[in-house]
Amino acid sequence: MIFRFAHPWLLLSLLLIPVWFWIRTSSRFHTALNYPSLSFLKELPVSTGRKITPLLHGLAALGLMLLILALARPQTGLQRREVTTDTLDIVLALDTSTSMEAIDPGNEDDRNRLDAVKEVAKTFVDSREVDRMGLISFAAMPFTKCPPTLDHDWLQDRIAELRTGELPDGTAIGNALASAVNRLRDSETTSKIIILLSDGVNSAGDIAPLDAAPLAKELGIRVYTIAAGSDGPVRVPVQTMFGKTVYRRTRIPVDTETLSRIASMTGGRFFRAEDEEELENVFAEIDELERTEIELTEYTLYTEQFMWFAISGLLLLVTERLLSSARFGRVLS
Repeated sequence: MIFRFAHPWLLLSLLLIPVWFWIRTSSRFHTALNYPSLSFLKELPVSTGRKITPLLHGLAALGLMLLILALARPQTGLQRREVTTDTLDIVLALDTSTSMEAIDPGNEDDRNRLDAVKEVAKTFVDSREVDRMGLISFAAMPFTKCPPTLDHDWLQDRIAELRTGELPDGTAIGNALASAVNRLRDSETTSKIIILLSDGVNSAGDIAPLDAAPLAKELGIRVYTIAAGSDGPVRVPVQTMFGKTVYRRTRIPVDTETLSRIASMTGGRFFRAEDEEELENVFAEIDELERTEIELTEYTLYTEQFMWFAISGLLLLVTERLLSSARFGRVLS
């Protein structure tokens, strides 16, 4: 909310009120009666009217002040902003196979890969306020968790819901990419991108990853691929026969070559992220690569508020006149 005066120079008139107040209350400007002695007048009790006279002067001064403020035209304004930009349509295709339960060295608080991805993805979504974004999770098959939308709160809830084990286990990179392309097929935006993250090798689905990539290229969709997870031994949870979860160290292969070729074929980029810190850097870099110019047009709608000041000022002046005239006998007795 913005407050302003349309004619602020009229506020200089407020400086005349102290002069008016001094003239009104000073004895120099009132007719005096000659008495041989004023001592007996000092012994008389002070009337109620005499006591309240300063209050009447104050009411009149405040009324004049409000009228001057009204003449200066006080206004309240509501600022509005129009954003003109070429927004992007973005689909996140995130691997949720059981290998995403692995804990990479360097991950904070022993977060597994999927928890680290979810945390970084939430931050990325928050940074893309004007873009439509969607989410696909995939294992042996893809599943659309959220179609491209501007309702980022809804998208954030879907990211928080990501779990391993919801889909048949496996890694269908080709099917996931084809599903993401299909979600952007009817997009009318000039910029469309897919962020495909996987920590494994394509082992499921009926579409080869390199067969899905030309579909994205044909529709002008850039694909940024991320090979997540460490090359070295990682801790993987395993259930014992007694139902207890223990961790064993193993290596999980990731097909960096295929992911790199997908990115190259579609005009995107390939990234390697072995831990959570590197993953944060990757998403931050993608965020910078896919920034568009935003033109902002700001304007303010003003509403006149002088009526409240004018009415209040007039009421105070009328009140002062009535009290001075009727109650204290200036006109009526």
